[in-house]
Amino acid sequence: MRAMATRTVAYPADGLTMIGHLALPAGAGRRPAVLLGPEGMGLSDVERRRADALAELGHVALAFDLHGGRYLSDPEEMLARCLPLLADPDRMRHIGHAALDVVRAEPRTDPDRIAAIGYGTGGAIALELGRAGVDLRAIGTVNATTTGRPGEAARIRCPVWAGVGSEDPIMPPAQREAFAAEMQAAGVDWRLAVYGGALHGFHHPTVDHPVVPGVGYHPQQARRAWRDVVALLADCLPVTEDPGT
Repeated sequence: MRAMATRTVAYPADGLTMIGHLALPAGAGRRPAVLLGPEGMGLSDVERRRADALAELGHVALAFDLHGGRYLSDPEEMLARCLPLLADPDRMRHIGHAALDVVRAEPRTDPDRIAAIGYGTGGAIALELGRAGVDLRAIGTVNATTTGRPGEAARIRCPVWAGVGSEDPIMPPAQREAFAAEMQAAGVDWRLAVYGGALHGFHHPTVDHPVVPGVGYHPQQARRAWRDVVALLADCLPVTEDPGT
């Protein structure tokens, strides 16, 4: 039986050469696939490990890149790139579609069963793929209760789950309410989980970065949010085949 395997994939997007992390499950047959988008700093070992964990559960998983292989640990540099990106839905969709093309081209992927999971900026990209009408089985976001252009949420064809920290100053109650109103008005099957006592980035283990107010790791709520992501995939994107095939 083929063991779980990983490889680095390079692909063009946003005028850059993106460097993604592809994790393939054991076996040889087609499997449902998951796009996994990182926080605004970019792709790190945190997302690579999560992609590996999804492959262990039987999914093809692509942790996609935002910054051409760079990890932007300086908050000012990160904001200088991400704020214009978050204000431009078409750019976000371009980055998401480029990653989607990579995972669809993988022979192990079942192209009719793909979900998008994302954190922060990566979560906003997952939502924009839904608003663009991409046929996804589920969208899951953490720290990304972003709203889109008026009326476009009606194109979302799958359940949407969003998680946010109760003390997140970047996604405050007014932003959550706007997101919920958008989803409800569009008739989306949506859920919003608020994790008590958690700040922005609560899911991301502490790293050697400058301290940013309002951002912090919450181990207990991080574990709960990951379990909720896995439950969303189990519900909407089950691995029904024998992983040994």
